[in-house]
Amino acid sequence: MKQTTTAIQVLDRAVGLLDALSHYPEPVSLKFLTADTGLHASTAFRILAALVAHGFVERTESGNYVLGTRLLQLGHRVRAGTDVRREARAIMEWLRDQIGESVNLTLREADEVVYVERVTPARSIRVEQVIGSRAPLHVTAVGKLMLGEMDDAALAGYAVRTRLERYTRNTLTDLESLKAEVRRDVAQGYALDDEEAELGVGCIGVLIRDGNGKAVAGLSVSAPIERRQEEWIPLVQEAGRRISARLGFTSPKAVPVPA
Repeated sequence: MKQTTTAIQVLDRAVGLLDALSHYPEPVSLKFLTADTGLHASTAFRILAALVAHGFVERTESGNYVLGTRLLQLGHRVRAGTDVRREARAIMEWLRDQIGESVNLTLREADEVVYVERVTPARSIRVEQVIGSRAPLHVTAVGKLMLGEMDDAALAGYAVRTRLERYTRNTLTDLESLKAEVRRDVAQGYALDDEEAELGVGCIGVLIRDGNGKAVAGLSVSAPIERRQEEWIPLVQEAGRRISARLGFTSPKAVPVPA
């Protein structure tokens, strides 16, 4: 099989073993893997042992090898992120056209949200989030909804790790106040960022769910705080429902919005 080589030999060999494993629908022996990759048995055995330790490969009771669940988990994360961006784009543009403000798509990564897609209006004064930029969960509308999905212990753990760093005078830095707000946000189905990440900027956020009901992303509108309107909330919720529906989620109820 054709393999790409790099300056890091051990990685090349590990990838070669993973590629070889991918061609077998059933667990395969070390003998076949060494024949496929051209590696010495002792070298292949050591690399496979490391891959097993990290969950990329599993070893059966009979001593054969099969691709591990870690690859499935990572692949699902990549696919989910890609699918959300693809399915969300047209609906984000629809929402932007309805309200005339910037629309953002975010994914959660550990204790932060990461901005992975945006659409902006054709106006000189607007809020733009740079794709790839990050923000702590507690200072964003979407992030607060993600926190609201946690139980009390997990929420307390987040507060300890991040120390609820203050970004503006409006940032929620008290755990009990944050807990009360995020629980309320989840119950009402949307959250606001009231100049908590940046003075002068207000956001409305909702969660996007997949077919299993899991929150996989967030959708938000960012605008100068003086322009943000409560009338946008049903539109943002509707856009979130439309994207979630494209990912297989069945919403329990829908709120009519203007066409």
